[in-house]
Amino acid sequence: MSMAPIFVVCQASTAVTDLLGTNPTRLYPFGQAPQNVAKPYAVWQVIGGSPENYISGRPDTDTFALQVDVYADSGNSANAVGDAIRFATELEAHTTNYNGDSRDKETGNYRHSFDIDWIVTR
Repeated sequence: MSMAPIFVVCQASTAVTDLLGTNPTRLYPFGQAPQNVAKPYAVWQVIGGSPENYISGRPDTDTFALQVDVYADSGNSANAVGDAIRFATELEAHTTNYNGDSRDKETGNYRHSFDIDWIVTR
């Protein structure tokens, strides 16, 4: 199965790497961010999707719905990372939903969340 190239696209963006670093770039698949990772950082996960099915023949594209969550020490920092990721991906994918901002009561981390739909050629 193909996968949405969010990491490759974001790693190629200096706007993203200026905020999330380069060694490592702190953009992780959901559940894979290291313990006590430096902030800001972002995680992404597939929340939906489907192949482009045809009556005859094999699908040639897959659509992925991704949720991106940014965590930071301040709301402004979380929003800046979200803006950079959206700017980096918007020529190859579509932002489809803004999930709002929140703050974790236990950690004090600020969270900025949005969804991206990505059509990937097989």
